Amino acid sequence: MAETFQNLLLGFSVALQPSILVYAFVGCLIGTLVGMMPGLGPLAGISLLLPATFGLNPIIAIVLLAGVYYGAMYGGSTTSILLRIPGEAASVMTCVDGYAMTQRGRAGPALAIAAIGSFVAGTLGVIGLMLLAPTLAEFALRFGPPEYTALLLMGLFILAYMSGGSMLKTLAMAALGLMLGMIGIDVMSGYTRFSLGIVELGDGVGIVPVAVGLFGVSEILLAAGATAALPVQRPKLRELIPSREEFRLSAGPIARGSLLGFMIGIIPGSAHIISSFVSYGIERRLSKHPERFGQGAIEGVAGPESANNAAATGAFVPMMALGIPTSPVTAVMIAAIMVHGILPGPMLIQQQPELFWGFVASMYVGNVVLLILNLPMVGLFVNLLRIPYAYLYPCILCFCILGTYSVSNSLVDVWILLVMGGLGYVLRKLGYDLAPVALGLVLAPMLELSLRQSLAMSAGDYGIFLDRPIATTMLALGVVLFLFALKPLVFKGKDWRDQVGLEKQ
Repeated sequence: MAETFQNLLLGFSVALQPSILVYAFVGCLIGTLVGMMPGLGPLAGISLLLPATFGLNPIIAIVLLAGVYYGAMYGGSTTSILLRIPGEAASVMTCVDGYAMTQRGRAGPALAIAAIGSFVAGTLGVIGLMLLAPTLAEFALRFGPPEYTALLLMGLFILAYMSGGSMLKTLAMAALGLMLGMIGIDVMSGYTRFSLGIVELGDGVGIVPVAVGLFGVSEILLAAGATAALPVQRPKLRELIPSREEFRLSAGPIARGSLLGFMIGIIPGSAHIISSFVSYGIERRLSKHPERFGQGAIEGVAGPESANNAAATGAFVPMMALGIPTSPVTAVMIAAIMVHGILPGPMLIQQQPELFWGFVASMYVGNVVLLILNLPMVGLFVNLLRIPYAYLYPCILCFCILGTYSVSNSLVDVWILLVMGGLGYVLRKLGYDLAPVALGLVLAPMLELSLRQSLAMSAGDYGIFLDRPIATTMLALGVVLFLFALKPLVFKGKDWRDQVGLEKQ
């Protein structure tokens, strides 16, 4: 422990250098702005900045890109809460209750809790990175295709367990997302499926046009008949501070989301997206008043925001300790380090202690910078709602289209955005929850690939999932959760049509 403390002091001696502080601030600022732009997200921001880091000191380069990463994780919450438009995919769940709080005149506290939750989760994640990196990274290496399959199936079981409304509607939306995720080139065989002859769909349907269309464009269509802006007053500082009750309700979700997000973050895949879905479901299940979720529950903001920021930090564990990228973002960051002749991995801590511990300390600093940067700007963000709809929504629609187009420079993505906006409008009118569509789209390619790899390993024998202790445990947990979801039907004698959301004839 004493050695760790000494190493941390070494890191702070590096991170508190004026040049490092400036780049940490610049990275957080750019990340926040990038996260607020629909369709961009951390990957686009880091990719655009990557060439600018080639002439920098490697410590400065990694600090700058890391600031963009977790700045974008927070920035996506702003448009989610104020306008129901996810700035990036991990903010999908924040739309649900964050926007409901905005409609009730509580946008300021929602943004403040998102900032505080992000700060707490980021700080706890850095502590975990510092203390647990070797052990957790070693555990993550034990995940093969069967374990990934079990993990993703458990995610679908959790979705069924956590559904607060009609289970049938929830599973139908998840199935729609899974079907959308099947479009594109089959990774195992190389054949193109369900692309309707459109070359651009070879890479599949992107999460950005789907999420922005379902949540953003559909919201614009629903509000098209409104003639005036929401009655938003210019908030005073004390009105931005959450009430004592909101702090009390947020404490548990922030703690649980931080732990959950960090543990999921070290596993390869879209961890920050999955963690926010799981966190939201857990908070709704644990709540004494689950009916408040979707109506402006502060826990529905605190939990997912904490989880996706903790997952962003957790992703650095295998990246720094083993040189293994767990997402496209960390892969780009590894490339930025390797350009300087430094190879991430087990020897990095011994050979480049200034880089590793300077990076860890800079993340402490970055979280403080994010808090200082974003809390004073909450009032500015809230005042966006004072703009009349006639001016605001055309601008939002333009940003949605430009942001979506900029991801792949593809007009097909713009058409997907518009189609999903129309579909989202119809589904919301019919009372369907749209979040499972996004989750299914994220899980489908990973689930299919890991399942087929598992069966290839076992020559088609499904018993491989029972021969792997980690996979067996996760599958068993998922089945138990699914059975609990059926508990009201089995033990309380409810009519099955009530359980699945159908009306009696």
